[in-house]
Amino acid sequence: MSLTPALRDATFRWIADDPSDATRTELQGVLARAMGGDPAALEDLADRMAGPLTFGTAGLRGPVRAGTNGMNVATVVRTTAGLASWLGTSGLVFVGRDARHGSEEFGTAAAEVMAAAGFDVRVLPGPLPTPVLAYLVRRHGAVAGIQITASHNPPADNGYKLYLSGGSQIVPPSDGEIEKAIEAVPAAVSVPRSPSYSTVSDAEVDEYLERVASLPRQNARALKIALTPMHGVGGAFAVEALRRAGFTDVHVVRSQAVPDPDFPTVVFPNPEEPGASDELLSLAASVDADLAIALDPDADRCALGVRDGSSWRMLRGDETGVLLGSLVLSTTESADPLVATTIVSSSLLKSIAAAHGARYAETLTGFKWLARAGEGLVFAYEEALGNCVDPAYVADKDGVSAAVVAADLAAGLKASGRTLLDALDQLALDHGLHLTDQVSLRYTDLSLIGATMARLRSSPPADFQSEDLLPSADVLRWTADGVRVIVRPSGTEPKLKAYLEVVEPVTDGLESARASGRARLAELRERVTALVS
Repeated sequence: MSLTPALRDATFRWIADDPSDATRTELQGVLARAMGGDPAALEDLADRMAGPLTFGTAGLRGPVRAGTNGMNVATVVRTTAGLASWLGTSGLVFVGRDARHGSEEFGTAAAEVMAAAGFDVRVLPGPLPTPVLAYLVRRHGAVAGIQITASHNPPADNGYKLYLSGGSQIVPPSDGEIEKAIEAVPAAVSVPRSPSYSTVSDAEVDEYLERVASLPRQNARALKIALTPMHGVGGAFAVEALRRAGFTDVHVVRSQAVPDPDFPTVVFPNPEEPGASDELLSLAASVDADLAIALDPDADRCALGVRDGSSWRMLRGDETGVLLGSLVLSTTESADPLVATTIVSSSLLKSIAAAHGARYAETLTGFKWLARAGEGLVFAYEEALGNCVDPAYVADKDGVSAAVVAADLAAGLKASGRTLLDALDQLALDHGLHLTDQVSLRYTDLSLIGATMARLRSSPPADFQSEDLLPSADVLRWTADGVRVIVRPSGTEPKLKAYLEVVEPVTDGLESARASGRARLAELRERVTALVS
């Protein structure tokens, strides 16, 4: 690989147009090394200048670095200017952020661009959970909300999550239209910026906490909770939400309690990842907790841990989803409730909804679709630990409110001498045993993801019924008797994912069904792993 004139000139233009001294100097250093013949620097430079970040499942995400293909002030300024142009009219805009590297600077840049464009801009008072931003956008009728966050991505990343009127994430064609507007924006250094924005009051943030505290529908409050914010912004905030709801016996993982953008105790700050919740489960065991709760770094996801025999384990996202969905359906005051999940989640929620006489919907993955599932939505979940327990107020996944509702469920069960696992067993007896698993392959060469999907599409397994489910979304579905497999690229990480489900009738007792189902699931996992590898 050699330094082409086109790459050199594009880099010089980016440096000249960058409003940040820090990233301008950073890219000058990479370019100098590349011009000196350093092959690693040349490869780095080509990647940094490969093209602009584009809107994926949850907005923009990328490494914090100089260049067109990175999260930096220039990217944020031009993205925000494009958004302002696309919105076209003035109105209220909220800006929030997490505690990742660059978040404060990026949040300020976004606020200044929107303010200069004539919008009434209100910035959240410090790093706060993403659901607070989603709540404020919906509650106050804002035309948009910008949250600087990369959720559970690795430490090197940051992102730009965008909400529109109503408090839901953007969907096509809006994302493509905004990207076109961004293309027409002049150089970042030329975009007007103004400090004429205001700060959201503590009282407005308090509105969210009071709403969450009102969600429990049962009276029991005797519950010991172990909790981790996983080095993110949800720790003290979630503890306060639980306290206001009446759950005061909460123990926080000390090593992960304070926001730290380097996430030093976990490889990936994602409760789904193996080992990420080890310190939480250790604390739960040591304090003899009744429930363990893990939030991801921006607190929009919630994972639950339970005692299973003599040890502790994390529940799968599908297990948490059906438990919370069943509770919401059994306590909702809606006359015609709707519940929703995604095409890759367990099919159990459909059966539960039918038993409650409720409507049911499936959408593509992502809460930008789930929040729009239909009128009367009272609950939605996705297997990737996202739960929306209060869609009338937060039209997105919300780990804080999910934690409060999970505590409500666990406390009610404890008062009757039962556990979350007992509740799952009852659902299996009522609806059949639904077992799920996931095969997740991480790639460094992103082109291999597309190549693998193309191979699977052209040569599907012969003994499955194969369906190209919404080809534009790049999703494959294979089905057989009591078996379902969904294969898709991740929208937020460099991964290819296969979602597995086995449904086992409970005819000879739950333990027999569990043994048979687990054997079938293990066989399916082995086979699918071989197919997608």
